[in-house]
Amino acid sequence: MMLWMLPIVPILIYTRQEINMKFIILFLGILSLANFIILFRVSNPTIGFAVQAGLSVFAIAYALFYNKIPKKIHITMGILCLLPITLVLFLFIYGNTSNVDYTEDVIIVLGAGIIGENVTRPLARRLDTAFYYWQENPDAHIIVCGGLGNRAVITEAEAMARYLAGRGVPGERILLEELSTSTYENLKFAKEILDQHFPQGFSAVLVTNDFHIYRSVRTAGRVGIDVNRIGAYTDWYSWPVNYLREMLAVLYMWVFV
Repeated sequence: MMLWMLPIVPILIYTRQEINMKFIILFLGILSLANFIILFRVSNPTIGFAVQAGLSVFAIAYALFYNKIPKKIHITMGILCLLPITLVLFLFIYGNTSNVDYTEDVIIVLGAGIIGENVTRPLARRLDTAFYYWQENPDAHIIVCGGLGNRAVITEAEAMARYLAGRGVPGERILLEELSTSTYENLKFAKEILDQHFPQGFSAVLVTNDFHIYRSVRTAGRVGIDVNRIGAYTDWYSWPVNYLREMLAVLYMWVFV
């Protein structure tokens, strides 16, 4: 390389990095938007979908105007991205760290929406996790939680009970909580049923998807239930919408609850 070209090398490297970053952001934005469109057609709508759609469009626009945005803005955006990434890692690690001992009296399975009479895939994950636990501790009761959703013709609890019965759980081991429409109500109404069923007190394990574990355990404490936890697997392609929604819910809980 000729010596007179050396001062140009850092400029070329910086320019190439900018171009690469621009296309990375554009690719991620388009991928996220496609993910949103596909999942929205087969899942119950939540605020997470709106957030994902908005961020996808923002990422695409940011990439298209990348070269016109001041470097200080790029640095600020990079720093701001560290905050949600840190929270997601915390929720993921906490949700995938189980502390059950397989001696609990009851398994509390939180609702996640159904379509018609069929459980959604995230809810099936929760029910499968509860079933595998129950196989290790067949003396435990299972309480399934959830009222009538906007795309349902039966209650979530009824659909969940049918799913578990189909896997071989005896009907007398399944309790139904059929009035709730939120995580807080899931646990509040479940406690009322369990207090009647176990007048001498009970120990419980909470089952929900891993991203949802932290807030659910905190909510259980608020309604007076001391729970152990076991997180159900979340399909990777549904991470964006679920973790975006959960981050907002956790932040709301920290600030207002």
